[in-house]
Amino acid sequence: MTSPTGTQAVDRAAQLLIEVARHRDPVTFTELIAASGLAKSTTSRLLTALERNGLVRRDLAGRFSPGEVFVSYAWRGGAEADLVSVAQPVLAELGEDTGETVNLGVARDGGLVEQIAQVDSKYLIGGTNWVGLRVPLHCSALGKALIAFGGAELPGGHLEQRTDRTVTSRAALADELTAVRERGYAVTVEELEPGLVAVAAPVFADDGIVIGALSVSGPASRLTTAAIPAAASSCMTAARSLSALLGHDRPARGVQPAALAS
Repeated sequence: MTSPTGTQAVDRAAQLLIEVARHRDPVTFTELIAASGLAKSTTSRLLTALERNGLVRRDLAGRFSPGEVFVSYAWRGGAEADLVSVAQPVLAELGEDTGETVNLGVARDGGLVEQIAQVDSKYLIGGTNWVGLRVPLHCSALGKALIAFGGAELPGGHLEQRTDRTVTSRAALADELTAVRERGYAVTVEELEPGLVAVAAPVFADDGIVIGALSVSGPASRLTTAAIPAAASSCMTAARSLSALLGHDRPARGVQPAALAS
């Protein structure tokens, strides 16, 4: 059997790429073989080359979807639905790495942050579905990350006391946000809800504007003081990866929040 020419190889790779792109959901290796009619070895070799060049990506289950090149192009400052699509593989990897609940949040009017995507914890305890839920900026890790890096502003007036550990002093919150900017991530320990601990890091678009934040959350019994740094490190790595997919390649720099005055 003769080897395919360069043009044949390109045609076959394009065939696989089109097959991946035309499906809304990720496709399996077996499905791609059936659709293309190519040999397993040829399919495997071409998919590896496409994946290496960012044209397809493989999820944790081994299924294929359009790669970073396509999702970055499709985003280009687009709608939140596109942001969720781009973010999903990053969230899945962060969830696999930490085992805890992972959320993507965006700022909303009224001093709130809304969770728009989630990967569930692998544990029974800590498996709440937060998608669609809006919580105050000042007592959530997502919210603090957004404020600290210029992605949201607090409204004036009283800051709600959600638990006995909620920070309601604007001066104290300003000091904390300075620390968030210095270390690159936010932490809340039972400030939003008793027993809930979370860390969060900002997500930047290609223009350097913060468009959201990623968080890792879990019960205080697991996300202990000793466990927080590792979770925060994983969260920051994931946030940088998502920012890169959105076209941001500059180091994250915090900005002074403008709305902490009483």
